Amino acid sequence: MTPAKPSLEMLRALTDENVLRGLMAGRRLTRAEIASRTGISKPTISDAVQRLAASGLVIDTGERTTGRGRSGSYYALGPDLGTALVASISPSGVSAETVDALGDTVERASAVLGRNAGEHRAARALTEVASRLAEPVPGRARLAVVSAADPVDRATGALVRLPDAPFLVGALDPAAVLAPHVGGPVLVDNDVNWAARAERESGCAAGVDDFVYVHLGEGLGCAVVTDGAVRRGHRGLAGEIAHVCTAGPDGTAMPLTEVFAALGLRRPDSTAVDVEALRAAVESGDGTAEVLARAVTGVLGAAVALADPALVVLGGEWGRLPRMRTAIDRLLAHGPRPVRVATATVGAPEMTAARGRAVAELRELIVRSARPDGP
Repeated sequence: MTPAKPSLEMLRALTDENVLRGLMAGRRLTRAEIASRTGISKPTISDAVQRLAASGLVIDTGERTTGRGRSGSYYALGPDLGTALVASISPSGVSAETVDALGDTVERASAVLGRNAGEHRAARALTEVASRLAEPVPGRARLAVVSAADPVDRATGALVRLPDAPFLVGALDPAAVLAPHVGGPVLVDNDVNWAARAERESGCAAGVDDFVYVHLGEGLGCAVVTDGAVRRGHRGLAGEIAHVCTAGPDGTAMPLTEVFAALGLRRPDSTAVDVEALRAAVESGDGTAEVLARAVTGVLGAAVALADPALVVLGGEWGRLPRMRTAIDRLLAHGPRPVRVATATVGAPEMTAARGRAVAELRELIVRSARPDGP
C-alpha cells in the first residue's frame, strides 16, 4: 500500500516550525540564512515568513544586510510572544524571574523567607514576587516552572512535609498560588532533581545516562537518573535519603539525619545541618570527614545496588569539600561495586535547569500556536 503523502497544510506547518526554531536559536536571520540552516528552499521559507509575520509571530526588524548584492531583511521573533516564570523556593527565600523564548531574563524579583516559614508565609512571598514580575510586562506569564527545597508530590505538585525536614513550608501548593499570575501549566519539582538535570545538561554528568546526584548541605537529598531521566517514584519522593539507615559515629546503625545530631552538627532547635560547623570540623582533620564519609557511603551503597549508576555526583555546600570528595571516593572504590565519583560544577543548578525547562516549554507553546489546530 502506498503511504499517504503529507498534506499541504502539514508541510506548511513543518516549515513554519523550522522558521520559528531557527529564529529561536539565531535571534535574527535573513530568509536566505534560514533557508541555509534548515535546508528548505528560499521560496518556501519566504512564504512561511510571510505567514508568520501576518500572525505576529515573526517581525521584520528593519535591519538590512550590507555588502555586495541584493540586501536582505533580518527577521526575528515577534515582541509579544509572552514569557515564562521561573521560581525557586528555598530557606534563603523565593527567587523568581521571567524569561522569553530566546532564553533572556526579562525581570527578576525576590522575597526573604527563612527556615520553618510555614505554608502561608511562603505563599505570600511567592505571590509577592509573581505580582512584581507582572508589573513591567502586562499580561500573565504563559507558564511557570518551580524548584522547591521540599519534597514534591508528583501528582499534585504540592509540597510534602516529611519528618525531620529542615526547611518546612507545610503543604504549599505552588500551582494554586501562581494560578492568578500564570496563563498555563505550572511545573513543580524538588531542587535536587533540578540540580541533577543541570549537571547532566552542562556539568560533570554531561552525556551520562545513569548516575546518582547526592545533595549534602543544610538538608540532604538525592536524585536518581536512569536512561537519561530523573526517576521521581510513585509519589515523587524517590531520593529522600534522610531516613536511610547507615553507620553512625560509633558504628551502630542509625538514620542518616541522626548522624549529624550525634556529632553535634545540627543548627540549634533545628534538624538542619550546621554547614559552617561541619566545614570547620572536616577541615580540622579530627576524623569527622571519615565518619561522615562512611555514613554517606552507606547510603550511596544502597543507591548503587538498586540503581547501578555509572557515576556519583556530589553536590551541596559540604558535598563539594575536597576532603569529603576524597574520603567518599576512596570508600566507594573499595566497595563491592566501585563507582566513579565527581563533584558538581554547575552554579545555581536548580534555577539553571528550571530556566532551561521553562524556555523549552515556552518555545513549544509558540510553535504550537503556529499550527492550524494550535492554541
